[in-house]
Amino acid sequence: MNNPPRILIVDDEPYNVDYLQQELSDHNFDLIAVFDGKEALEKIRASSPDLILLDIMMPVMDGFAVLAQIKADAATRDIPVIVISANDDLKSVVRGIEIGADDYLPKPFEPTILHARISSSLERKRLRDQEQLYLKSLERELEIGREIQQGFLPAELPRAEGWEIAAYFKAAREVAGDFYDAFNLPDGRLALVIADVCGKGVGAALFMTLFRSLIRAAATADYFTRETDAQEPVAARLERSISLANDYIAKTHNEAGMFATVFFGILDPKSGLLTYVNAGHEPPVIVRAGGAQERLPRTGLAVGLMAGFKFAQKNYQLEKGDLFFTFTDGAPECKNPREEFFERGRLLALLDPKTESVETLLREIETRLREHIADAEQFDDITILAARRLI
Repeated sequence: MNNPPRILIVDDEPYNVDYLQQELSDHNFDLIAVFDGKEALEKIRASSPDLILLDIMMPVMDGFAVLAQIKADAATRDIPVIVISANDDLKSVVRGIEIGADDYLPKPFEPTILHARISSSLERKRLRDQEQLYLKSLERELEIGREIQQGFLPAELPRAEGWEIAAYFKAAREVAGDFYDAFNLPDGRLALVIADVCGKGVGAALFMTLFRSLIRAAATADYFTRETDAQEPVAARLERSISLANDYIAKTHNEAGMFATVFFGILDPKSGLLTYVNAGHEPPVIVRAGGAQERLPRTGLAVGLMAGFKFAQKNYQLEKGDLFFTFTDGAPECKNPREEFFERGRLLALLDPKTESVETLLREIETRLREHIADAEQFDDITILAARRLI
């Protein structure tokens, strides 16, 4: 059985308190009365009433001061407050509404108006409570979604002798459309993937898990090919993985209109040869040991746009000291409170091939991005993947 609504009456005039209690006694209310503002605040914090009937002119602390404190506290600001005021005290009514009162109750009290004001305020409180419960349930569902989606990102990055690999990921919302992946292939090579699914929110997050699963499964599972994984040529593995994901999305989910920009590279850690497909993604950058920067251009359309599309592949030789750096557009396009972009040139200017470690480099970039965003809202997911050849 639901508890009766708790109503706090705050008035320094015993007559007014008695009248209100008598008028409301026949209703299923839990009535509490206090006679000054200071005691009212103590009672509000202790009992969390469903409605406050607040007189303005009181000793110790007047109603305006009480109301201001109620509305300034996140724990009490949603409690509806009806200001009690004389009919000719219009200025007090206006001031109370401006501070945050939900309604007003004129003196002397007219029973019909009294019950109408109370009934209306309690109904708004009931609806607001339901809304808050619903929002909390949504937040919990999104939190569960975030936890599940986090499991689709690598728990730890693979290790390869003579290489260091690091990643940075920061979702703009509870769930993200970006993802990165790095994993060992059966033949000893390393797969490096970064992608950005179109759109925002839950839809992009759902397709993010699909894209990521398709690419990884096709790249590692031998039942997609007649050859064993260890024997399959790098180019064939790369083409098969991207094409399977592309054709599946384009054919099965064509009505959704979803696609993802993807960079998928297969790295031979012994030779330093990187074979890759850049499906519409922001071109990664190779920073040579001497500081020169080279871009890895796009080789095809975004994944999921056109079934049967043939993705071109390119090779790139990484030498000792070379840094591979790839990112999603959320990094250069993050905005500060003045709506100014961080910009690509500024991001790439931070790439020092002689940095202590790749992890140190990404921490420095994270710091710069956070400083730029400051107290602005992060608009897009930020994902960075980097690798450096040490020997």
